[in-house]
Amino acid sequence: MAASILIVEDEPAIQALVLACLKRAGHAALVAGDAESALRLINLALPDLILLDWMLPGMSGIELARRLRIQERTRRTPIIMLTAKGDERDKISGLETGADDYITKPFSPRELIARIQAVLRRGAPQATEDPVQIGELRLDPATHRITAGRKPVILGPTEFRLLHFLMTHSERVHSRNQLLNQVWGDHVFIEERTVDVHIRRLRAALESSGYDALIQTVRGSGYRISAVPTTQA
Repeated sequence: MAASILIVEDEPAIQALVLACLKRAGHAALVAGDAESALRLINLALPDLILLDWMLPGMSGIELARRLRIQERTRRTPIIMLTAKGDERDKISGLETGADDYITKPFSPRELIARIQAVLRRGAPQATEDPVQIGELRLDPATHRITAGRKPVILGPTEFRLLHFLMTHSERVHSRNQLLNQVWGDHVFIEERTVDVHIRRLRAALESSGYDALIQTVRGSGYRISAVPTTQA
């Protein structure tokens, strides 16, 4: 699945190289030349991952990373530092600031994409194209196909994204607001009860296979997907 990636880099040549790499890999990318521009873009829509240059005009990449890590909205957004600073002390400093990975310039396009995919798998597995399976319920984002006990399941695009997110975060309880942010995007302003409507549609589509029981309501908290039976529904 395509991930939304913000490139925070002030060198035009590096911007162009990274942007071309991401587009070839099927990702959607935005570019900011400094930290202030990056913050404006992040306020509009939270990206799935941030590629962050250490040396930026004005506010440094390290300072931007610190700011992102202390804010509730951005503290879990994956960050990969891109920098010419290759000393061990610099790498440790970047990682301790909250970066999820650290790539030293110059780097190869293949290495960049591999590192991005690895970080996305850890932090945002729903942003990858890896198939996911619970019991005999299988979802393949690359082919956009779902099967339950080898029978196809037909879902609308929103229900597909909702099921994908729940399956890639199985056993975890998510509030309606969290699901809105992760599935619809935190820049979309709709009623939280909209989630209930799509959960009902998702359960209805899975009902004939019996896998609707995997989607559980946790009273007072939200929803989760689990192979463990529960009396809370």
